[in-house]
Amino acid sequence: MTTACYKIWVHGRVQGVGFRYGTQAQASQLGVLGYARNLDDGSVEVLAWGEPEKVDALIAWLKAGGPRGARVDRVLMEPHQPTEPPRRFTTG
Repeated sequence: MTTACYKIWVHGRVQGVGFRYGTQAQASQLGVLGYARNLDDGSVEVLAWGEPEKVDALIAWLKAGGPRGARVDRVLMEPHQPTEPPRRFTTG
């Protein structure tokens, strides 16, 4: 199976609005593994690992604004090579 992995940083009103849990639900629905975690600068870091088209779908969802109540101003991303594939999607 071909896989893709990206680290994604989402900026805007993304903390305190259920963004991590909404991202976890969307990733689980798509079959994407990784995590969503709050950063000290008010952004959320997402690691997305899985089949390329499913990872792309999660990235598109993030760029479209994520869950209700969130406001996404900017999405930055870069390819990532995990030392070990994630086993599930967590919010930490």
